[in-house]
Amino acid sequence: MENRLSITIFGIGALGTLFGSRLHPWADVTLVGHWPEQIAAVTQNGLRVTELDGIERHYDLHVTSRPAPMTLAIILVKSAQTAAAVAQIGPLLQPDGLAITLQNGLGNLELLTAAVGPQRAAVGVTSQGATVLRPGHIRHAGAGPTALALQPSNHPLLPVVTDLFNRARLATELVEQADGVIWSKLIVNVALNPLTALLETPNGALADDPWMRRLGLAAAREATQVAHALGVELPFADADQHVLHIARLTAHNHSSMFQDMRRGARTEIDALCGAVADLGETCGVATPVNRAFWRLVRAKEAGEKRDFRGELDRLL
Repeated sequence: MENRLSITIFGIGALGTLFGSRLHPWADVTLVGHWPEQIAAVTQNGLRVTELDGIERHYDLHVTSRPAPMTLAIILVKSAQTAAAVAQIGPLLQPDGLAITLQNGLGNLELLTAAVGPQRAAVGVTSQGATVLRPGHIRHAGAGPTALALQPSNHPLLPVVTDLFNRARLATELVEQADGVIWSKLIVNVALNPLTALLETPNGALADDPWMRRLGLAAAREATQVAHALGVELPFADADQHVLHIARLTAHNHSSMFQDMRRGARTEIDALCGAVADLGETCGVATPVNRAFWRLVRAKEAGEKRDFRGELDRLL
């Protein structure tokens, strides 16, 4: 009988618990986080997952706030929590271990690399969608693809993890370079997340509503121009089609930014539109839509009551 891989997942929100539930039958999974209500609910009653077909399944998962020494870490916390997560991982990751960030936004791989070294740090992106319905209960809201990058670490565990993810019904491929993987997700995120958070709509509205589509695709095109200016080779030829494809795949999902906004948590807007706007300024690419999205999300995050739809309309 083959040895089961031990996996520590940092992040006990929608995606962390979704990945935990998928990997649980195939590996020894521990989820690490600091959300007391979620820890209590999953510890006492297990995790309930409402699947895409409406069937509800139950998983007994190990959730804790205190990680133990680990061989494989998967990071699915919000970008604002990356520094705290990698500070825990650094001293506990085995010398031959691997830590993979599957987070949104820019800067996460750099923080992880600083904590564990380039040979033990890897990056990927996922378009899986999930929503927390209540502590201990999530809904799988979209089955998008996942990609893991061989570079920079080229770690021997990467093909093993890819095979494991595929067995766990998390469709995954190995790609060569990290930059294209990171920016392909970022371009989707700057189009989808701010608009769905500001207007309180599911992802599919961006594909269905011509007004939202124009705004979201404008932000995606700006990010694409910044990526090209930085010499990033993107894994798609048409940013518009890439964004719309993901919006349709996750049509019923509420974006992570919408979910954060709804529960009063800090969003990842700084690592998304804020990062694109700052990099655009550095490399001479105009990013007025991303800068406006950043400003408006920060305003709503701070509790300001404004006509966000009217302000967005003035961008067109």
